[in-house]
Amino acid sequence: MEEISVDEFELQAPAVVFPGQRDLGSAYRVAYDLLTRRAASEALEVIEPGLEAEPDNTGLRILRAWAFLIRVQLERAESELTRLVEERPDDDWVRFALGRSLERQSRYAEALPHLRLAAAMSGDPEHELAVLRVERLHAGL
Repeated sequence: MEEISVDEFELQAPAVVFPGQRDLGSAYRVAYDLLTRRAASEALEVIEPGLEAEPDNTGLRILRAWAFLIRVQLERAESELTRLVEERPDDDWVRFALGRSLERQSRYAEALPHLRLAAAMSGDPEHELAVLRVERLHAGL
């Protein structure tokens, strides 16, 4: 049997996106991928330079709010999400995320309207369970 040397194979690493890269589409994809892996600090390193270049980029702002939620920077997440809800009142994920941020701060009465709207808009069972959970917490059950 012929022996194969490891030196015969060439491995190629994926392209690296560095913070400050100006391609916002690429920054969004990289940050999203990092957040799905719960690497919020690394995602913020990609998101922040993109937002410096385009401060009103809704997609990057949503990702930043998600990163804040992962890092349990709840006040920062709430601030970003409140502005996003004002701009996009029909976005069920933004409403749900704001409700979760308020819930995690034990502000159940404030969380409920956002969670209820998110559940009604999306029909997502996870959103409906969040409403039940927060209703019970709010009632002291």
